[in-house]
Formats: sequence, structure tokens, C-alpha cells
Amino acid sequence: MMATEYFWSPVLLSLQVASLSLVIVVIVGVMIGRTMAHRSFRGKAVVDTFFLLPLVLPPSVIGFLLIVIFGKNSLVGQWIEWLFQQPIIFTWWAAVIAATVVSFPLMYQSAKTGFESLDRDIENASRVDGANEWKVFFYVALPLSSKAILSGAILSFARALGEFGATLMFAGNIPGKTQTIPTAIYFAMDTGQMHLAWLWVGAIMLISFVMLISVNLMRKGE
Repeated sequence: MMATEYFWSPVLLSLQVASLSLVIVVIVGVMIGRTMAHRSFRGKAVVDTFFLLPLVLPPSVIGFLLIVIFGKNSLVGQWIEWLFQQPIIFTWWAAVIAATVVSFPLMYQSAKTGFESLDRDIENASRVDGANEWKVFFYVALPLSSKAILSGAILSFARALGEFGATLMFAGNIPGKTQTIPTAIYFAMDTGQMHLAWLWVGAIMLISFVMLISVNLMRKGE
């Protein structure tokens, strides 16, 4: 019984972390992607590059920056500790933040590409018919970009599920609290528990395979 719970704990925690991260990146990624797709301003290329930066930064750098931003010595970290009576580092929320940061670029890029591919005449026609910007967004832009957004959401979920480096630095590896599948695999190998490591590897490979094949099937259906 204990062995079963020990196996499922990182799996369930990873799914919970990736799911909450997905909600955040979908909302933020769609809103920012929409804004960046249809607005031009000085420095847009710099802002766009900043949003995509987590794709190329080493996970250790992301983990380091998160510790600096949310650590006890920062204003943000002190405010969070005052508000919740505990620091955010080495908590479940730290794992969510790490997963959100590394998966956001995939959602943002997919959403922006989807909105950029829309025929502006369709949106303008709805405005002529009396629709305000929110109605244009919810009833025209969002449905027409749904495949790109869903594709980005699936890839973001898979990326959040597999996050390791930043999570290990920022959230740690506390069994039952912050231990996700990738960190569990690493420490299982380190302690010679190869059977458990293989089980977790199989679990995350299966979930990731289902995610990726879903994206491929969606793209073939376009």
C-alpha cells in the first residue's frame, strides 16, 4: 500500500501543478498574445523576445531568477511571507510558478500566431454590425483561433509536466509536497531505485505521448 502511494504521489502532484499552471498560462497567454498580435509599438520585438526567453534559458537560470524575485530578501518575497505567514519557496505554489514560467512561451506563441492568422476583415465586419471589442474577441477571434490555442495549451501542459531544473531549485524535492515526476525520477536513480524510476518514466512518457499525438491529429485536421 505504501509503495503504491509513494508511486502515485508525484504523478498526482505533477498533474495538479501542470493543470493549475495551464489555467494561468492559457488566460495570460491568450490575452497577451491577442494584444501583441494586433498592436504595433516601439520596442515590440524586445517585448516579444522577453516573453519567449524562457524557451532558451537554462532551467537553472530560471530557478535562480525565481529565487531572487520571490526570495526572503526581495520585496515580493517579503510581501508574500507577510500575507501568507510563510515564504513561497519550497512550497507547492513554487512548483506551479516554475511550471508556469517555462510553459508560458509555448502558449503565448501559439495564441499570437493564431490571432495573427485571422482575417481582419471578419473582425471589422463584426464591429460594423455593432459588436464591441469584447464581443469581437469572444465570438469571433477566439473561436477562429481555437485550434492554435488548444494546440498551445496541450504543449504547455506537457512542458509544465516535464519541468525539472527550475522546479528543483525553487520548489525543492519534498515527497508529498513538491516532489513531481521529474524530480522523483532523478532522486530514484540517485538512490538506486531503478524500478520506481522506470515506472515514473513510463508514466510521464505515456502522458506526453498522448499530449503530442493529440496536437498532431489536430494539425492534420486543419
